[in-house]
Amino acid sequence: MKIAITGATGFVGTRLVEQLNTQGHQILVLTRNSSKAQKVFPSSAFPKLEIVEYTPTESGSWQQAISGCDALVNLAGEPISERWTPEHKQAILESRQLGTRKLVEAIAKAEVKPQVLVSGSAIGYYGTSETTDFDENSASGNDFLAQVCQQWEAEAEKVKESGVRLVILRIGIVLGNGGALGKMINPFKMFAGGPIGSGRQWFSWIHRDDLVNLIIEATQRQDMAGAYNATAPNAVRMKDFCQTLGEVMNRPSWLPVPDFVLELLLGDGAIVVLEGQQVLPKKTQSIGFKYQYPNLKPALQDIVN
Repeated sequence: MKIAITGATGFVGTRLVEQLNTQGHQILVLTRNSSKAQKVFPSSAFPKLEIVEYTPTESGSWQQAISGCDALVNLAGEPISERWTPEHKQAILESRQLGTRKLVEAIAKAEVKPQVLVSGSAIGYYGTSETTDFDENSASGNDFLAQVCQQWEAEAEKVKESGVRLVILRIGIVLGNGGALGKMINPFKMFAGGPIGSGRQWFSWIHRDDLVNLIIEATQRQDMAGAYNATAPNAVRMKDFCQTLGEVMNRPSWLPVPDFVLELLLGDGAIVVLEGQQVLPKKTQSIGFKYQYPNLKPALQDIVN
């Protein structure tokens, strides 16, 4: 296949490109920074990869590159784990809402349209709760992240007007070498790790390799359409996550990490970790998706070791 990807140089995107490259697919990377992309994906290692520079929130000649692609994977967006100034909140929304709108616009213009758009979203769609569990049929929340996800998904939905299959992945906290876990590991390395916040909040996670495999499956399976929760089937409470991480790292996990420490590390995006939600991938499991890492401890062992 020929697959176009936005957000390719990010935490999930780089692993996705590596996996697609191994499988022999052609890859079109849409990036704001072509020199960075060339360093991340040197042509010697990625002979079937093409880089196109673009401004995600603006129409332009880059949109012509979409024509002839079999699939488009949209992972772009301003990072959430920053201080949420009014300006950054606007950037978080616009990068997702306008960025997706311009991709859908490109598909509409394309002479040879992709067969599928796989568009990222987040479990923030559901809002936060210590007591309720959510699946793909649950209603959306009403906080800032929920509103961002609703508008993000609404833009992606418009691709159906072009007769293109749409898969929306509501992504949980992605565990891998780096990302949110990379920031959370540091206190444990210093023998100062433990429950974060109350410890009772839910932690809905997914191993990065499982997420990448789910994205690839979504590009290939005609029977996949609509929204799927990209989370492991076994969410855990934060205190259990921290205890398991301590065991895997052979570090104590009794020293609570105050809310303000996490807020220093993750900015206002810490709300995702401090409040949390239990998100069940019922629809994802119903299509028979096979998780490599359905349980937390083997997932953390793979990453940490």
